[in-house]
Amino acid sequence: MTGLREKFAEAFDIGVSLGGRLPDDYTPAEIALIDAQFSVVTPENCMKPNAIQPREGEFTFAQADALVAFAAAHNKRMTGHCLVWHEVCPAWFFLDGEAPASRELVLARMRTHIHTLAGRYRGHLMGWDVVNEALDDDDGYLRDTAWRRAIGDDYLVQAYRLAREADPDCDLYYNDYGNEMPAKREKTLRLLAELADAGIAVPAVGIQGHWVLDQVPFDEIDAAITTFAATGRRVMITELDLSILPWGKSAGNPYPDGCPAEILARQAEQYAALFRLFLRHRDVITRVAFWNPHDGRSWLNSFPYNRTNYPLLFDRQCQPKPAYAAVMAV
Repeated sequence: MTGLREKFAEAFDIGVSLGGRLPDDYTPAEIALIDAQFSVVTPENCMKPNAIQPREGEFTFAQADALVAFAAAHNKRMTGHCLVWHEVCPAWFFLDGEAPASRELVLARMRTHIHTLAGRYRGHLMGWDVVNEALDDDDGYLRDTAWRRAIGDDYLVQAYRLAREADPDCDLYYNDYGNEMPAKREKTLRLLAELADAGIAVPAVGIQGHWVLDQVPFDEIDAAITTFAATGRRVMITELDLSILPWGKSAGNPYPDGCPAEILARQAEQYAALFRLFLRHRDVITRVAFWNPHDGRSWLNSFPYNRTNYPLLFDRQCQPKPAYAAVMAV
């Protein structure tokens, strides 16, 4: 049976994020789904700072090693995610005893972390999300993070330089959410220009793509892809899902026993519209990656609160939903 990866092979790669230890934590049906549908894998959590180095000098590679081995055994390419992030980053990075650590100490720890992690998987990854979600959501430019407070605004330049030292051959990406919208889009362009001025090549930009049913900003996505491509860069949709529930907790948990057919039909129409948009930009989009393989694995069942969500193309039994058929019919 032709799957997503074959259907869109001449346009762009179809990717997926995977969590847990592979293959042990996945069922045979899930492995079959991954094999049939996806060509690129991304670690959901196992390469983030708290998972790799929970305590200084204590590196825990078992889950990441298993994912790299799984990707190789199943003929999947792989991207790394992520070297520097303000979330899930252990506090020890920024402390010297009980006092704030100096710029020099935090830079040294950044170097050790990036060289150890990116160096371990050198030659196995097609690219790295080096710094994730560094831009401010409000009126500021850079997000106020512990990394920025400890090192300064140049912490991004430092991180990209260290990543390049650790792996001279893989691509270095910038990944964020909401950067399809005008304000954050302009901040992304500013950041890319500053990195270029520092001699750092960032050949591709990641638009995460965590969108909500009936609120997909199609025109802004189209404009963002065009704008980023105009700088000579490629574009990736890196964390795609289409939540049937809004972000706020006021939505409650209205569908614990199944999603109504009418909602699944609307979701299918909007997924198809997204893929028509992506195909119009097939000359610059290199990857469209879903964040998790099926509804039962989705992070949106527990974020921003516990509920039953249905954001992906496959249901909890790994069976195709109407959205899958709609995308395959594009």
